[in-house]
Amino acid sequence: MQSDNRIFDDLAKLVNGAAGTIAGMGREAESTARARARDWIGGLDFVSRDEFETVKAIAIAAREEADALRARLDALEAKAADPLPTA
Repeated sequence: MQSDNRIFDDLAKLVNGAAGTIAGMGREAESTARARARDWIGGLDFVSRDEFETVKAIAIAAREEADALRARLDALEAKAADPLPTA
């Protein structure tokens, strides 16, 4: 009976060692995946939130100015289309 217990003990040690190795491999794979994702995302050309908001505000201001210029141009075209009054 003593030898049966030793075989089971050795088997338990082997399984525990394998489980630890597999867990370590999992942690290493996760770490490598995170590093690769960080490198990939870092290589992309993203803008910060502040830069985005600044460009958005400039675009809104430019659109408002273009609308005002369009209204002014329409008024000038309408005025130019009217016949000259006779004196």
